[in-house]
Amino acid sequence: MDFKILDASAFYAGVPFGSSNDFYTTPLVYDEIKHIKKNHDALGILLDANRLKIRESDQASKEAAIIAAKDTGDFPQLSKQDISIIALCIETNGEIISDDFAISNVAKNLGLKISPIMTQGIKDVGKWIHYCPGCKTNHTNGKECPMCGTPLKRKLLKE
Repeated sequence: MDFKILDASAFYAGVPFGSSNDFYTTPLVYDEIKHIKKNHDALGILLDANRLKIRESDQASKEAAIIAAKDTGDFPQLSKQDISIIALCIETNGEIISDDFAISNVAKNLGLKISPIMTQGIKDVGKWIHYCPGCKTNHTNGKECPMCGTPLKRKLLKE
């Protein structure tokens, strides 16, 4: 079965409304976007026609998504909704439809399929590190350098 999984940006871009494909999303994302085209009940029509399916991922996939996000350094940038989308893609081996850089980076690091909507998608995949521009040290996370107190910056170490 072909699982096309939509994050919120896909709904805002109108992806499910201009396509005859079947799509999946998670309850968390649905709660975030259910106001879209509410006057026309567009989401209700998609649900009634079984073209939009709301599905929760299993706990093992959620845990795998969190571990992967922490491993790439994208975890602080990801919402609960984003993690739920990645988890559903892990469970179903589907395809995420999203323009979100952090979702894309985690998905690509996991070898998952991801398709951009309105952008070219990400070119560079890697892991984020935090570094101190003051004393030139690297750190796994944090907001300020534990050695000199300078605010930390992030950079992507490309694979």
